[in-house]
Amino acid sequence: QIQLVESGGGLVQAGGSLRLSCAASGDIENYCMGWFRQAPGKEREQVAGMMYNAGSTSYGDFVKGRFTISRSNTKNMVWLQMNSLEQEDTAVYYCAAQKNSGGCYLRLGNRYEYWGQGTQVTVSS
Repeated sequence: QIQLVESGGGLVQAGGSLRLSCAASGDIENYCMGWFRQAPGKEREQVAGMMYNAGSTSYGDFVKGRFTISRSNTKNMVWLQMNSLEQEDTAVYYCAAQKNSGGCYLRLGNRYEYWGQGTQVTVSS
């Protein structure tokens, strides 16, 4: 079993940057990792995902090149670098892990088995 703990959220002005971190308690080398977010009154949506071997990535359409997911399997860490933040990016951001079973569905939240508690990101005008 893996426990995920996010950090790095906070209050930032529009146009600013934040780097979210996700620390895993277990070995993630055979897990695809993802970031999701949920704003009040809205459904959860995929932000970014990365295959277990960092071979490919997937991003939500709204990202438009502003965010970058990265990982270190030796450190059991995942990061989300967010640049050019907009007020619409305000949400709770969650880290999630999906075991690789011959592939992963990076965009589908219901395929991820482990979730962190979330970290709040608030973007002010």
